[in-house]
Amino acid sequence: MRAVVLLALLPLLGGGATAAPGDGSLAIRCGTLIDGVSDQPRTNVTVLIVAGRIVAAGPQATAPPGVPVVDLTGYTCLPGLIDMHTHLTMVPDDSLDYTVYYKRSQAEQTRIFRENARNTLAAGFTTVRDVGAYIAWTDKQLRDDINAGLTPGPRMQVAGFFLTIPGGGGDLIVPGVPAAEIPAAGHRGVARGPDEFRRKAELAVAGGADVLKVIASGAVFAFGGVPGDPEMTEEEIAAVVRVAHRAGLKVAAHAHGARSIKEALLAGVDTIEHASLIDDAGIELARQRQVALVMDVYNGDYTETVGRAKGYPAEFLQKNLDTTEAQRVNFTKAHAAGVPIGFGTDACIYPHGDNARQFAIMVQRGMSPMEAIQSATSVAARYMGWADRVGSIAPGRYGDLIAVQGNPLEDIRRLEKVAVVIKGGMVFKRP
Repeated sequence: MRAVVLLALLPLLGGGATAAPGDGSLAIRCGTLIDGVSDQPRTNVTVLIVAGRIVAAGPQATAPPGVPVVDLTGYTCLPGLIDMHTHLTMVPDDSLDYTVYYKRSQAEQTRIFRENARNTLAAGFTTVRDVGAYIAWTDKQLRDDINAGLTPGPRMQVAGFFLTIPGGGGDLIVPGVPAAEIPAAGHRGVARGPDEFRRKAELAVAGGADVLKVIASGAVFAFGGVPGDPEMTEEEIAAVVRVAHRAGLKVAAHAHGARSIKEALLAGVDTIEHASLIDDAGIELARQRQVALVMDVYNGDYTETVGRAKGYPAEFLQKNLDTTEAQRVNFTKAHAAGVPIGFGTDACIYPHGDNARQFAIMVQRGMSPMEAIQSATSVAARYMGWADRVGSIAPGRYGDLIAVQGNPLEDIRRLEKVAVVIKGGMVFKRP
């Protein structure tokens, strides 16, 4: 029935609809199509994009006059990938010296986030959720630059500043640096108590955030504390959730520890990042409430090898060891229990553009290749609240599509070498 609905749109387009070259209109002939929703791929499908939106996908689709045809019959086409946990304004080596966050020039910061945006898009991630910055609103500037066409990059949701307690995992503090030397922008989201967090959440919403980010328990890449130790209370998180949901926004909770995960779930958050030390009760609660876990199961490898060689702080390396394998074990358990899992890599912990390396770990730890792809397409789109925009090859969605050589259902590592990237019907990468 679904295919009939798609094909029924074709007569509406064949009767004279036209599009000027370069306006985001393409007809893409795919040898194999994985649409992000169906459990089985289809063959010999043409995806028709007009003015940046998908209008049809089926074997009989034809291009209206003036619409260029892209022949990908030798490729597997997929929806543009989604990464729900990035920090495009940061790079891995920032972990060597946190003072860079307030010492770096605006010109250098702009160069970094534009490079990260280009690399991320070229890797096939046409949509990302940028879940916070130590210096407030650097991510919003990047989002606005991309939307204005000033730099190529993925579609973005931004969180702005972290919502965190004084000295918590999202507070910009550096050992040996007096607090007075750190600018106020590094503490924009710091609060204590439900009333203060409500006001900070309202400030974030008014400032243009697309999603709010709370630090429920300590970060791996932050000085002091233990990744599993609770920071924000359930009442504080709930105060943020009420503000966000009233504004139609979702809340992502950074949480490693079992207790803080359960408290964040009870407070009503929409997604949990990391979830490294989640216990069986937390897994069951997430399943019952259908809250997605966004578990960055690859980046521990990068941190252990490259981070150790580069001299990352010993505290960060030890925390990484304490959480990496535990997180992967719990990933397997949560997936087996039926907990939704969205794709997120904590990119900035390793180089942007390597996001797809995580797919292999997800498959090694229990997901089928199709489930891993859906976690980075339709599942991620649903939990971002953008299921009507991205995440699947279906009419009405943005014309975001990637292509790889070979079959990623037989070898998921095919996604590590994306050959074609199309965003909004415009080709950003081709062989």
